[in-house]
Amino acid sequence: MIHTIENDHLIVSIDSIGAELTSIKTKKDNKEFLWQGDPTIWASRAPVLFPIVGGLKNGTYTYKKKSYSLPKHGFIRHNKNVIGTQNNPTKVSFSLSTSEETLNSYPFTFDFVMSFELVNDQIIISHSINNNGSQPMFFSVGGHPAFNCPIHSSENYEDYYILLEKMNNTDCYVLTSNGLISNQTISVIEDHKIWLTDSLFDNDALIFKNIKAEKATLVHKEKGAVLSMNLKDFPDLGIWAKPKAPYVCIEPWLGYADVEDTTQNIEEKEGIQKLDEGKTHDSSYTITITDCK
Repeated sequence: MIHTIENDHLIVSIDSIGAELTSIKTKKDNKEFLWQGDPTIWASRAPVLFPIVGGLKNGTYTYKKKSYSLPKHGFIRHNKNVIGTQNNPTKVSFSLSTSEETLNSYPFTFDFVMSFELVNDQIIISHSINNNGSQPMFFSVGGHPAFNCPIHSSENYEDYYILLEKMNNTDCYVLTSNGLISNQTISVIEDHKIWLTDSLFDNDALIFKNIKAEKATLVHKEKGAVLSMNLKDFPDLGIWAKPKAPYVCIEPWLGYADVEDTTQNIEEKEGIQKLDEGKTHDSSYTITITDCK
Protein backbone atom coordinates (compact mmCIF):
# COMPACT_ATOMS: atom_id res chain seq x y z
CA MET A 1 0.00 0.00 0.00
CA ILE A 2 1.24 3.46 -0.91
CA HIS A 3 0.76 6.15 1.72
CA THR A 4 0.83 9.82 0.70
CA ILE A 5 1.51 12.87 2.85
CA GLU A 6 1.36 16.44 1.65
CA ASN A 7 1.41 20.07 2.65
CA ASP A 8 1.50 23.37 0.76
CA HIS A 9 4.94 22.63 -0.66
CA LEU A 10 5.48 18.89 -1.15
CA ILE A 11 3.72 15.64 -1.99
CA VAL A 12 5.56 12.59 -0.65
CA SER A 13 4.69 8.91 -1.14
CA ILE A 14 5.93 5.94 0.88
CA ASP A 15 5.34 2.24 0.20
CA SER A 16 4.36 0.19 3.25
CA ILE A 17 6.50 -2.63 1.79
CA GLY A 18 9.84 -1.85 3.38
CA ALA A 19 8.67 1.63 4.49
CA GLU A 20 10.37 2.89 1.34
CA LEU A 21 10.08 6.42 0.00
CA THR A 22 8.76 6.25 -3.56
CA SER A 23 8.26 9.89 -4.55
CA ILE A 24 9.14 13.45 -3.52
CA LYS A 25 7.38 16.02 -5.68
CA THR A 26 7.04 19.77 -5.43
CA LYS A 27 3.48 21.06 -5.54
CA LYS A 28 4.34 24.18 -7.51
CA ASP A 29 5.62 22.36 -10.60
CA ASN A 30 5.23 18.61 -9.94
CA LYS A 31 9.01 18.14 -10.20
CA GLU A 32 10.18 14.67 -9.06
CA PHE A 33 13.30 14.64 -6.89
CA LEU A 34 13.46 10.94 -6.01
CA TRP A 35 14.92 8.33 -8.36
CA GLN A 36 12.05 6.25 -9.74
CA GLY A 37 13.65 2.83 -9.60
CA ASP A 38 14.31 1.94 -13.22
CA PRO A 39 14.72 -1.87 -12.97
CA THR A 40 17.16 -1.92 -15.89
CA ILE A 41 19.56 0.17 -13.80
CA TRP A 42 18.63 -0.09 -10.08
CA ALA A 43 15.10 -1.00 -9.06
CA SER A 44 15.10 0.50 -5.55
CA ARG A 45 14.42 4.09 -4.56
CA ALA A 46 15.17 4.57 -0.86
CA PRO A 47 15.67 1.31 1.07
CA VAL A 48 15.57 1.31 4.88
CA LEU A 49 18.63 -0.34 6.43
CA PHE A 50 18.15 -2.35 9.63
CA PRO A 51 19.44 -4.24 11.61
CA ILE A 52 22.63 -4.02 9.56
CA VAL A 53 24.04 -1.56 7.06
CA GLY A 54 25.88 -2.98 4.06
CA GLY A 55 26.93 -6.58 3.78
CA LEU A 56 28.32 -9.20 6.13
CA LYS A 57 31.32 -11.38 5.39
CA ASN A 58 29.87 -14.48 3.69
CA GLY A 59 26.43 -13.08 4.58
CA THR A 60 26.72 -14.34 8.16
CA TYR A 61 27.58 -13.28 11.71
CA THR A 62 27.82 -15.02 15.07
CA TYR A 63 26.21 -14.25 18.41
CA LYS A 64 26.95 -16.36 21.49
CA LYS A 65 28.73 -18.87 19.24
CA LYS A 66 25.70 -19.40 17.03
CA SER A 67 25.74 -18.43 13.35
CA TYR A 68 23.02 -16.33 11.70
CA SER A 69 22.45 -15.07 8.16
CA LEU A 70 21.23 -11.65 7.09
CA PRO A 71 20.93 -10.20 3.58
CA LYS A 72 22.75 -7.02 2.64
CA HIS A 73 21.19 -4.05 4.49
CA GLY A 74 19.01 -6.28 6.70
CA PHE A 75 15.37 -7.29 6.59
CA ILE A 76 13.24 -4.11 6.54
CA ARG A 77 13.97 -3.69 2.83
CA HIS A 78 11.27 -5.37 0.70
CA ASN A 79 9.52 -6.58 3.89
CA LYS A 80 5.78 -7.06 3.37
CA ASN A 81 5.12 -7.41 7.11
CA VAL A 82 5.81 -3.74 7.83
CA ILE A 83 2.61 -2.06 9.08
CA GLY A 84 1.78 1.48 7.96
CA THR A 85 -0.39 3.93 9.92
CA GLN A 86 -1.52 7.28 8.53
CA ASN A 87 -1.27 9.62 11.52
CA ASN A 88 -2.55 12.75 9.77
CA PRO A 89 -2.27 14.40 6.33
CA THR A 90 1.39 15.29 6.93
CA LYS A 91 2.67 12.25 8.85
CA VAL A 92 2.76 8.47 8.39
CA SER A 93 4.41 5.82 10.56
CA PHE A 94 5.58 2.26 9.92
CA SER A 95 6.43 -0.54 12.33
CA LEU A 96 7.90 -3.99 12.51
CA SER A 97 8.32 -6.09 15.64
CA THR A 98 10.04 -9.33 16.51
CA SER A 99 8.52 -12.44 14.94
CA GLU A 100 9.50 -16.06 14.46
CA GLU A 101 10.81 -15.04 11.05
CA THR A 102 13.07 -12.26 12.40
CA LEU A 103 14.35 -14.46 15.24
CA ASN A 104 15.66 -16.95 12.69
CA SER A 105 18.13 -14.33 11.45
CA TYR A 106 18.33 -11.86 14.35
CA PRO A 107 18.09 -13.20 17.94
CA PHE A 108 16.90 -9.98 19.59
CA THR A 109 13.45 -8.81 20.68
CA PHE A 110 12.64 -5.37 19.30
CA ASP A 111 10.08 -2.85 18.10
CA PHE A 112 11.15 -0.83 15.05
CA VAL A 113 9.10 2.30 14.30
CA MET A 114 9.80 4.73 11.50
CA SER A 115 7.95 7.93 10.67
CA PHE A 116 7.87 10.39 7.79
CA GLU A 117 6.61 13.89 8.56
CA LEU A 118 6.34 17.01 6.41
CA VAL A 119 7.17 20.38 7.96
CA ASN A 120 7.27 23.21 5.41
CA ASP A 121 9.95 22.25 2.86
CA GLN A 122 11.34 19.39 4.96
CA ILE A 123 10.76 15.66 5.22
CA ILE A 124 11.71 14.49 8.72
CA ILE A 125 12.54 10.77 8.73
CA SER A 126 12.70 9.34 12.24
CA HIS A 127 13.65 5.95 13.67
CA SER A 128 12.70 4.60 17.09
CA ILE A 129 14.14 1.22 18.07
CA ASN A 130 13.20 -0.41 21.36
CA ASN A 131 15.04 -3.33 22.94
CA ASN A 132 12.33 -5.46 24.53
CA GLY A 133 14.71 -8.25 25.48
CA SER A 134 16.65 -9.11 28.63
CA GLN A 135 20.08 -8.67 27.05
CA PRO A 136 21.90 -5.95 25.09
CA MET A 137 20.88 -5.65 21.45
CA PHE A 138 23.35 -5.00 18.63
CA PHE A 139 22.22 -3.18 15.50
CA SER A 140 22.88 -0.66 12.77
CA VAL A 141 20.37 1.61 11.07
CA GLY A 142 20.45 3.92 8.09
CA GLY A 143 18.86 5.38 5.00
CA HIS A 144 19.56 4.92 1.29
CA PRO A 145 17.59 7.61 -0.59
CA ALA A 146 18.43 8.04 -4.27
CA PHE A 147 17.91 11.46 -5.82
CA ASN A 148 17.49 12.26 -9.48
CA CYS A 149 20.66 13.83 -10.83
CA PRO A 150 20.63 15.80 -12.98
CA ILE A 151 17.30 17.29 -11.92
CA HIS A 152 16.62 18.87 -15.31
CA SER A 153 17.14 17.16 -18.64
CA SER A 154 19.18 20.09 -19.97
CA GLU A 155 21.85 19.55 -17.29
CA ASN A 156 24.77 17.15 -17.00
CA TYR A 157 25.73 14.84 -14.12
CA GLU A 158 29.10 16.53 -13.87
CA ASP A 159 27.41 19.90 -13.25
CA TYR A 160 26.75 18.71 -9.69
CA TYR A 161 28.66 18.22 -6.47
CA ILE A 162 27.85 17.21 -2.90
CA LEU A 163 28.86 19.74 -0.27
CA LEU A 164 29.65 18.31 3.18
CA GLU A 165 29.57 20.64 6.18
CA LYS A 166 31.55 20.42 9.42
CA MET A 167 32.99 16.98 8.69
CA ASN A 168 35.28 15.20 11.14
CA ASN A 169 37.57 13.60 8.55
CA THR A 170 37.82 13.01 4.82
CA ASP A 171 39.06 9.41 4.63
CA CYS A 172 37.08 7.48 2.02
CA TYR A 173 37.35 3.70 2.37
CA VAL A 174 37.46 1.37 -0.60
CA LEU A 175 35.21 -1.68 -0.87
CA THR A 176 36.63 -5.04 -1.88
CA SER A 177 35.14 -7.05 -4.75
CA ASN A 178 33.01 -8.98 -2.22
CA GLY A 179 31.59 -5.83 -0.59
CA LEU A 180 33.78 -5.65 2.51
CA ILE A 181 35.54 -2.50 3.66
CA SER A 182 39.28 -2.59 3.06
CA ASN A 183 41.95 -0.63 4.90
CA GLN A 184 42.70 1.28 1.70
CA THR A 185 41.54 4.90 1.54
CA ILE A 186 41.30 7.35 -1.33
CA SER A 187 40.80 11.09 -1.55
CA VAL A 188 37.54 12.24 -3.15
CA ILE A 189 36.79 15.40 -1.13
CA GLU A 190 38.24 18.74 -2.15
CA ASP A 191 37.27 21.90 -0.27
CA HIS A 192 34.34 20.01 1.35
CA LYS A 193 33.03 19.01 -2.10
CA ILE A 194 32.58 15.67 -3.87
CA TRP A 195 32.22 16.37 -7.59
CA LEU A 196 29.97 13.88 -9.36
CA THR A 197 31.57 12.27 -12.39
CA ASP A 198 30.74 9.32 -14.65
CA SER A 199 33.64 7.36 -13.17
CA LEU A 200 33.20 8.26 -9.48
CA PHE A 201 31.44 4.98 -8.61
CA ASP A 202 33.37 2.63 -10.89
CA ASN A 203 34.63 0.82 -7.77
CA ASP A 204 31.28 0.86 -5.94
CA ALA A 205 30.21 3.12 -3.06
CA LEU A 206 32.20 5.81 -1.28
CA ILE A 207 32.39 4.82 2.40
CA PHE A 208 33.07 7.33 5.18
CA LYS A 209 33.50 6.09 8.76
CA ASN A 210 32.90 8.54 11.59
CA ILE A 211 32.86 11.49 9.20
CA LYS A 212 30.32 13.28 11.42
CA ALA A 213 29.25 15.63 8.63
CA GLU A 214 26.34 17.69 9.90
CA LYS A 215 24.85 18.35 6.48
CA ALA A 216 25.11 17.13 2.89
CA THR A 217 23.83 19.34 0.08
CA LEU A 218 23.36 18.44 -3.57
CA VAL A 219 24.47 21.52 -5.51
CA HIS A 220 24.38 22.56 -9.16
CA LYS A 221 27.56 24.48 -9.93
CA GLU A 222 25.65 27.44 -11.40
CA LYS A 223 22.10 27.21 -10.07
CA GLY A 224 22.99 26.44 -6.44
CA ALA A 225 21.53 24.02 -3.88
CA VAL A 226 18.86 21.57 -4.98
CA LEU A 227 18.30 19.68 -1.74
CA SER A 228 20.08 19.05 1.54
CA MET A 229 20.15 16.42 4.27
CA ASN A 230 20.72 17.00 7.98
CA LEU A 231 22.95 14.13 9.15
CA LYS A 232 23.72 15.06 12.77
CA ASP A 233 22.47 11.76 14.23
CA PHE A 234 24.43 9.66 11.73
CA PRO A 235 28.25 9.73 12.00
CA ASP A 236 28.85 7.42 9.04
CA LEU A 237 28.02 8.13 5.41
CA GLY A 238 27.74 6.37 2.09
CA ILE A 239 27.61 8.02 -1.35
CA TRP A 240 26.69 5.75 -4.25
CA ALA A 241 25.15 5.25 -7.66
CA LYS A 242 25.38 2.72 -10.41
CA PRO A 243 28.16 3.94 -12.75
CA LYS A 244 26.83 6.46 -15.27
CA ALA A 245 23.28 6.26 -13.84
CA PRO A 246 21.26 9.52 -13.50
CA TYR A 247 20.92 9.56 -9.73
CA VAL A 248 23.00 9.76 -6.57
CA CYS A 249 22.38 8.16 -3.17
CA ILE A 250 23.25 10.14 -0.04
CA GLU A 251 23.12 7.57 2.76
CA PRO A 252 23.13 8.48 6.48
CA TRP A 253 24.39 5.52 8.49
CA LEU A 254 24.92 4.31 12.03
CA GLY A 255 27.31 1.50 11.15
CA TYR A 256 28.58 0.07 7.87
CA ALA A 257 29.53 -3.14 6.09
CA ASP A 258 31.93 -5.66 7.60
CA VAL A 259 35.62 -4.82 7.40
CA GLU A 260 37.96 -7.33 5.78
CA ASP A 261 39.44 -8.59 9.06
CA THR A 262 36.11 -8.93 10.89
CA THR A 263 35.75 -11.65 13.52
CA GLN A 264 32.09 -11.93 12.38
CA ASN A 265 31.03 -11.73 16.05
CA ILE A 266 28.27 -9.09 16.03
CA GLU A 267 29.30 -7.88 19.49
CA GLU A 268 32.71 -6.99 18.04
CA LYS A 269 31.50 -5.68 14.67
CA GLU A 270 33.11 -2.35 13.80
CA GLY A 271 30.55 0.48 13.87
CA ILE A 272 27.81 -1.60 15.55
CA GLN A 273 25.44 0.06 18.02
CA LYS A 274 24.72 -1.45 21.44
CA LEU A 275 21.29 -0.89 23.00
CA ASP A 276 20.81 -2.04 26.58
CA GLU A 277 17.75 -4.01 27.65
CA GLY A 278 14.61 -1.89 28.02
CA LYS A 279 16.19 1.09 26.29
CA THR A 280 15.11 2.98 23.16
CA HIS A 281 17.28 4.40 20.38
CA ASP A 282 16.01 7.49 18.54
CA SER A 283 17.62 9.03 15.45
CA SER A 284 16.42 11.08 12.52
CA TYR A 285 17.57 12.81 9.39
CA THR A 286 15.90 15.54 7.37
CA ILE A 287 15.58 16.04 3.63
CA THR A 288 15.04 19.69 2.66
CA ILE A 289 13.93 20.50 -0.87
CA THR A 290 15.43 23.92 -1.55
CA ASP A 291 13.29 25.18 -4.43
CA CYS A 292 9.73 24.17 -3.59
CA LYS A 293 8.04 27.40 -2.50
